[in-house]
Amino acid sequence: MARRTMLLFTLAALLAPVSAHAAAPEAAATPDASTYAALQARIIEVSRRVTPSVVHIEAIVRHNDRRRQVTGSGLIVRPDGLILTNEHVVEKAEKVTVVVPGQKRRHPARVLGIDKQTDIGVLRIETGAPLPAAEIGESRELEVGQWVLAVGNPYGLEGTVSFGIVSAMGRNLQVPHLLNDFIQTDAMIDRGSSGGPLVDLDGRVVGINSRGQGRGIGFTIPIDTALDVLAQIEQGRVERGYLGVTVQPLDRELAAYLGLDQATGVVVNGVAENSPAARAGIEPGDVLTEVAAIPLEAEKEEDLRAFQRQIAALEPGTSVDLRLLRDGRERKQVAKIGVQPKVVPDEAESEAGFHVQEITDHLFRVERLATRQGAYVSFVERGSPAAEAGLRRGDVVERIEAEGVGDLDDFRSAIRGAQIRSRFLITVRRGDDRRLVLVKRRAGEQEPPDEDPATAASHESDD
Repeated sequence: MARRTMLLFTLAALLAPVSAHAAAPEAAATPDASTYAALQARIIEVSRRVTPSVVHIEAIVRHNDRRRQVTGSGLIVRPDGLILTNEHVVEKAEKVTVVVPGQKRRHPARVLGIDKQTDIGVLRIETGAPLPAAEIGESRELEVGQWVLAVGNPYGLEGTVSFGIVSAMGRNLQVPHLLNDFIQTDAMIDRGSSGGPLVDLDGRVVGINSRGQGRGIGFTIPIDTALDVLAQIEQGRVERGYLGVTVQPLDRELAAYLGLDQATGVVVNGVAENSPAARAGIEPGDVLTEVAAIPLEAEKEEDLRAFQRQIAALEPGTSVDLRLLRDGRERKQVAKIGVQPKVVPDEAESEAGFHVQEITDHLFRVERLATRQGAYVSFVERGSPAAEAGLRRGDVVERIEAEGVGDLDDFRSAIRGAQIRSRFLITVRRGDDRRLVLVKRRAGEQEPPDEDPATAASHESDD
């Protein structure tokens, strides 16, 4: 309480009007009671205005064979029930419910879309009446030191408001897949606050809170980023630019060793096959120094996020100028930007106790697979028929019985017919070898009776 009072006192002092004929500095720094009361009234007013737009979210999420409840917050951005929250709150959710302030009933929510690279999720609820939408601001206008409020439901405590300042801008977090340049704040973002808004003292939302890291360190997604993702999700999918290179920082020692003492940029250490970079003639070992007339600089791993965001922000289909150094000589290339391949693979599961994923470019590279064809075994339940048959995580399913499996759709089609049998054969690729895995139904389980095709089709459509 003492800290909060001192912060309010300090802010009131900073906001106190100072005339051209002010007295001594120490006198000007002391606010009168009316200034303090006005500041307090502003915070109360903003809190009352924003909290009706902040909802409580409960999601039942499934990870492999386990289910758990996740709670978080969300922000009503349109009166028709459109809600922004975090991707990590509703990722793999089987059921999502939303509690609107002042309403006793829980509203079932539909997940319209999620984006792992910005940690944004979009929900919709139907209430039959307009909902109180928040006023949206612009994160690009924020400045370090600006005062803000964080609103959310930490630990299930609905309508909690904390205040603080913008501690930093453009923070890069070393979290896989994340592209955001986060707003850092010391307004409290605790468990359950994720998805709630960060608000300025004019009552405008400037960010969607994402995660806390210790006491007094929280990270918020800029509202400009969140709205851009929202618009793309409503259009059907999120598209980002793609060059097709993997890079590493060009630190001073490496630059000096390469004879590039004055150079800045990123070092290309890999070029994806048939990618825009490959077609543009970029090679491993090149030092990219400029993309679309914007200089590149990365001395540390975290600096690479800026390069990744820059490429992702480019419009697919556009041509961009590249500058690079090869063997110490400057070269100019032109690349036609492609569409970023899927980062998060789709999944399917079998009643025999295993899950598979589609083989995306990212999965192919990370797992160093020998083939892009098939379905990647991502999980095998302990004690399941698949586990007893010897199926392993990391196997690539190439065939089920007589049906070839080239992708996830092929897998779904093949497993649907195979798993109704008492046993079925899977051909998998394991490293450089192929193995036959015979999956048997557990003892005591009965094969389902044969169905008339028309009846089976009607059952499928009901699902």
